[in-house]
Amino acid sequence: MGLAKLALPGGRAKTSTIYYPAPATITGRPRPGTAGWRRSVLVAVAVMGLLLAGCGSSPRPSAGAGPAFPGTPAGVQAQWLLQALKKLPIPAAALRAHIAPAFLGNGTPAEVNASLAKWQQLGLVSAASTGPDSAAFVVSVREGQRFRIELTVNAQGLISNIQTQEVAPTASSPASVIPPLAPGWVAQPVTFEAGGVTIHGTYTHPGNAAAGTVPAALLIAAYGSSTDRNDNAPGQMDRDTYEAVANWLSADGVASLRYDKLGSGQTGWAKYAARPEQAGLGTYEQEAAAALTFLAGQPQVDRARLVVFGHSEGGVYALLLASGLAGPAPRVRAVVLLEPVPMRFLDLIGQSEIASIQSQYPGAQARSMEQTVTRMVASLRRTGTLPPGMSPGVGLAQIFQQPLREAVQIDRYDPATVAAKLPAHIPVLLTCSNTDDTITCAQEDHLAAGLSRTSAKLDYVHLDGVDHFLKDDITGLAADYNESLPFSAQLRAALKTFLASNL
Repeated sequence: MGLAKLALPGGRAKTSTIYYPAPATITGRPRPGTAGWRRSVLVAVAVMGLLLAGCGSSPRPSAGAGPAFPGTPAGVQAQWLLQALKKLPIPAAALRAHIAPAFLGNGTPAEVNASLAKWQQLGLVSAASTGPDSAAFVVSVREGQRFRIELTVNAQGLISNIQTQEVAPTASSPASVIPPLAPGWVAQPVTFEAGGVTIHGTYTHPGNAAAGTVPAALLIAAYGSSTDRNDNAPGQMDRDTYEAVANWLSADGVASLRYDKLGSGQTGWAKYAARPEQAGLGTYEQEAAAALTFLAGQPQVDRARLVVFGHSEGGVYALLLASGLAGPAPRVRAVVLLEPVPMRFLDLIGQSEIASIQSQYPGAQARSMEQTVTRMVASLRRTGTLPPGMSPGVGLAQIFQQPLREAVQIDRYDPATVAAKLPAHIPVLLTCSNTDDTITCAQEDHLAAGLSRTSAKLDYVHLDGVDHFLKDDITGLAADYNESLPFSAQLRAALKTFLASNL
């Protein structure tokens, strides 16, 4: 695999399978799944960029000089990379002089340099020779993720191959990377009623009633019925995104409520157990409004200083709640949208499906399959079902992991249009990340444009090297969502500033 293939940003380890009406069935060529990519050869995002940035960054402060590259042909090339990185962009002539043509592939110098530019805050942990023509290095990402990288040179001393392997964390655990609850604060299990269902949640607040009233945040988790109060899902039970956010908020003096949506956690399906498909958009809107009402009614909460958070699909519900479209609920003072769904839901899923197709199939075949995805989306919008004889590919299959009615019904809303219904001049924090493999910054720009056309006070924060579940993760791959990686310090700082200014 050439350098151009490795260096380009945005690589996604996804496999698409589109099923046409029988008998014409076409399946995707085998590609590694996300779990296979994280520990085996070649991480799916800018491996060359990772190596260069890692070698070019300063080692962690220490009493000594830090790691040094071996004096072998491979070590010499690594040393060149270190020096070249200090003066980006690397000239085309220098790239050709140090990298074997077969490895450089068809990548242009601009493409290679663009991929290098986004890798930040990487440190060289160790460097060693594994032979005259190869060297191994370990780099760290914000003192969290670590990667072992092996560089090989050919007989002419040119870089001919790079392989990388993510090193499993050894000194931390999911619990250790969750920020601590502020001293004197408690995380209290609570329940409230919504539409005849008992909803279970966690109310985080000062333990001493004498502390007086504080601002409060409602935290609405991601994807439909799949995610619980902490943004965990079956098979992904250590993401803990909203526990981290709630604990950050406690340190800032902000109470919070997070809850298990219908179908998740302790709430479960309740009265919908026999027919979960009957749960629709209104059910989830109703429980969001009930949750905000419950939070506003707590004696320690200042109901004039409420903020609603929405992560991923939860962002749509946050906008519906803040705009009043989810029904009667207390007025909110600010909105925080963390990597939210930024456009109509089926458009987002369809785009993901088509991007996967384009990465795997030649032109004419890809165009035919793209047309099938378009027909699937049109049918779901028109009838709520797929066309006869068709089953979903990987992207569209996501909507069948939650009640179909809710998935299809939420598509009626374009978040950028909902933004026009927000109260005048309401502060909104919106985030995107360059390594979010689920929703891109280019897609979030659609929502940002909608917010900018309104009177909302928009703070649009571009995070660097943060995955969809808000952890420092330069791979952005779903296989790392469950890893014990630090939550984003960039996001922490942005939240602290936004809340201090607007609550």
